[in-house]
Amino acid sequence: MKNINIFCLGFGQVAKNFINKIISENYSVILSTTSRSETSEKIFNGLKYQNYKFNGKKFDERLIQKLTEVDHVLVSVPPNEGEDLIIKKFLSIIKNSNIKWITYLSATSVYGDHKGSWVDESSETKPTSDSSNARLKAEKYWLSLKKKKNFPIQIFRLSGIYSNENNILTRLKFGDVKLVNQKDHYFSRIHVEDISNILFESLTKFKSGEIYNLSDDKPAPSMEVTLYGAKLLNIKHIERIEVKDIKNEMLKNFYKDSKKVNNKKMKEFFNYSFKFPTYVEGLNHIRNNFI
Repeated sequence: MKNINIFCLGFGQVAKNFINKIISENYSVILSTTSRSETSEKIFNGLKYQNYKFNGKKFDERLIQKLTEVDHVLVSVPPNEGEDLIIKKFLSIIKNSNIKWITYLSATSVYGDHKGSWVDESSETKPTSDSSNARLKAEKYWLSLKKKKNFPIQIFRLSGIYSNENNILTRLKFGDVKLVNQKDHYFSRIHVEDISNILFESLTKFKSGEIYNLSDDKPAPSMEVTLYGAKLLNIKHIERIEVKDIKNEMLKNFYKDSKKVNNKKMKEFFNYSFKFPTYVEGLNHIRNNFI
């Protein structure tokens, strides 16, 4: 049995699925997390763990000592008001620790709009939103520590995440979907289980200072995915709207960027084969097992 003492700075769906994966592989896990809730001992999938309050402005100072004791850190706290909160609050602690594995979860939104063309890790980054600009700034800062201090850091740029619980089928089922008329708008996705599996592979195959795109094999227009989901659920009619008529500003911003994200570097380095290589396998699995 292998041992891991890990601090998840942020404990959302990716971190939870990653911990599930580690547990399933019979690791002995010491887990610490942050969330907005009060500091307390909690239980996750049978594992007792310590959660520390961190709401962006205030945090339980006891987590500072814990950060000096762990050997793995997963950073999934998003930027807030243009700042990376982990860098702002805890960087000096992390820099002087004995951590041997740090993964910063970024997003493929840092590439911005490439008019539907393919992008890889060497492509130009030209973010179109404040949050993506902040992510890119944080990436550069984390990577600068690799150069200055031989810091054990890797960056995972995640595409649009879907899961067995949060997906187009669930939204279609509850009538929360409209078909948006946007020609040649390409977007990449990845199932959260594949993210977890790749994170797990990186525990034993780690190269500091690298950036990897985490996206499945089939970038596709949102309309294509929606219509496939509707077919699985035998839904015949979905309201169509124009981008200009979208009321949700975050969703409207989504349609500013069009690109296909290349995953070759990640697949070759980790020798990884997807559980859900495209949205077809992912949605079929969800339809057959959860809907």
